[in-house]
Amino acid sequence: MPKGVLKVTNFLLILFFLLFVFIVYFSTGNKNKILKNRSDYPDNVYKKISNLPFLENDTNNVIDYNYENSEEKKTKKRYFWKLLNGNK
Repeated sequence: MPKGVLKVTNFLLILFFLLFVFIVYFSTGNKNKILKNRSDYPDNVYKKISNLPFLENDTNNVIDYNYENSEEKKTKKRYFWKLLNGNK
């Protein structure tokens, strides 16, 4: 008997919770808050974007290429078919 009462109590608590959430979510006050937030969103974004500082580009000529060393490193040509034929 106590298990049945406990199950019914849990079921009723879950049912009342879902009913409460449903009523609050679909209330006119909540709908008005959502509509107000949606209408104010572009203005808020514009305000945040306009307050951003402008950063100047300071990355000019940061990478120095060393062209002298690139000529020294010559790769050995490899012949794939000669490797398969064996050491001749």
